[in-house]
Amino acid sequence: MQVKYLLALAVWVSFIIDAKAVSTYIENPKPVGEARLEVMFWDIYDAQLIAPDGKFDPQKPFALSLTYLRDFKGKSIASRSIDEMRKQGMTDEVKLAKWYEKMEQVFPNVNEGENLTGVVDSAANSHFYFNDQKVGTITDPEFSQWFFNIWLSEKTSEPEIREQLLGSAR
Repeated sequence: MQVKYLLALAVWVSFIIDAKAVSTYIENPKPVGEARLEVMFWDIYDAQLIAPDGKFDPQKPFALSLTYLRDFKGKSIASRSIDEMRKQGMTDEVKLAKWYEKMEQVFPNVNEGENLTGVVDSAANSHFYFNDQKVGTITDPEFSQWFFNIWLSEKTSEPEIREQLLGSAR
């Protein structure tokens, strides 16, 4: 029982952190769903999808918040993101190289317990926050679509994560 309480508290605290970052772009931000990515024996991150009134619509502003449960280099996060975009069908290597370079500039190294949140605004640009501090913006709606589809597309490599994130949105 105490473990469930601590997990609920951790999720609540992470949402408070995210709420400050996303409230600029999302009216009445509320969680849509939550998930934990586990690979083999390792917990990778806890993810939370946030949308207006907790109702996800990919055509409206939303946020995806990841609280890391392991340490990762920013370059590794960018590289893995590109790999996932390729798996979903992105074949334009020139764009992928450009996006990798931008992500490499924006994504910091993260340590266990730290948070990286991506927010899509009404113009479909992506704003990234690290522990509630803005670290960069990528002003390319096509990037936003491909990047967030890593988690939210039907072609995701992690369909269970998608189902949990979209939880009440379905």
